[in-house]
Amino acid sequence: MDQIDYQILSLLHQNARMSIAEMSRTISMSQPTIKERLLKLEDKGVITGYRARLSAEKLGKHTMAFLLFKTNRCKDFEAYSERCPEIVELYRISGEYNYLMKVVTESNQTLTSFLNTLSQYGFSTTLIVLSTIFDDKSLVPEE
Repeated sequence: MDQIDYQILSLLHQNARMSIAEMSRTISMSQPTIKERLLKLEDKGVITGYRARLSAEKLGKHTMAFLLFKTNRCKDFEAYSERCPEIVELYRISGEYNYLMKVVTESNQTLTSFLNTLSQYGFSTTLIVLSTIFDDKSLVPEE
């Protein structure tokens, strides 16, 4: 990957809906060259998809929390997590806890209900998000 590829990735990170024509103008390269580079980045697996970022608050989800979770029933817990709409991210981690998860719910009350249901699989430490300083930071280094 060269600097042009990083520029393309940076533009896509800012706006995944940016057209090839607009990228071409911004980077000062031809549209066929940009398209070819995009296809190569996709083929290499550098670009894994394109998606819309949704507002949890606009969807009625006002409480976000991170949970450290410990269980001896990993397979059962993972199967539950796949079906559970409140769990939006799940990571297997090292240390005292097995998992780190990001949970989004309507309110503190619905978070409490979720935690009660979750307790059948193990125990957790809950960290409620008060505010977000930044998220979805680009993996592409700034110039």
